[in-house]
Amino acid sequence: MPESAEMPIVRRGFLAGAFLLPAAAKAAQAQESWEDKHQRQLKEDWPWLGRYAADNTTLIASGRKVDIVFMGDSITEGWQSKHPAFFTPGRICRGISGQTTPQMVLRMMADVIALKPRLIHIMAGTNDIAGNTGKMTVQQSCDNLRMMTELAQANGIKVLLASVPPADHFPWRQGLETVQPIRKINAWLADYARRARATYVDYTSVLATEEGAMKPGMAYDGVHPTEQGYAAMETVLAPVLKAHKA
Repeated sequence: MPESAEMPIVRRGFLAGAFLLPAAAKAAQAQESWEDKHQRQLKEDWPWLGRYAADNTTLIASGRKVDIVFMGDSITEGWQSKHPAFFTPGRICRGISGQTTPQMVLRMMADVIALKPRLIHIMAGTNDIAGNTGKMTVQQSCDNLRMMTELAQANGIKVLLASVPPADHFPWRQGLETVQPIRKINAWLADYARRARATYVDYTSVLATEEGAMKPGMAYDGVHPTEQGYAAMETVLAPVLKAHKA
């Protein structure tokens, strides 16, 4: 076949393929597992500073007063989705699913300090134990919790240090010991809060069994609270917030 007759066919095929590429890429992303999406996110924006960037810009520009920022992982993020009524004006959720304490340290300036809240509620450690961003020791988790506390206090923000919620297993990290690391971090938090003049918010009594698991009905998967679980947590937090009322 002469070259002149073949070229239009090749061009049409090339152009058709080019138009299909974006659709194919979107389809591939839609089929990604949570772990694949997580790994891609770590490569593109490790602390995920982009997650709340637009919301932070809008909030700061509005001039609205921020009373408290909730910094955390999926347990904090899920709080807003499971009980949005709890997040009244002035209560800002900055939880991100899967996050570890070193990622949160890097988010402190943009997602907390820039918003100028009176209070910060920090609940973290679950994903450190799970090794979501690499193997970590209990001491490393405690160092990061201390770093967040000191950053907040240096900017005039009062700190509420929440206990790591109970769990006797992590569905995404089968076979991992969870109870003892959680207890060790919580013991450190209780002691450090006294020394740092922060407030320790202990959810253990309303969530945990004696064995260190979530009580029946408090979590969907042994880790992430149900609506009932969040309601129980709020009974613990309510008097703390009342005591810190402006």
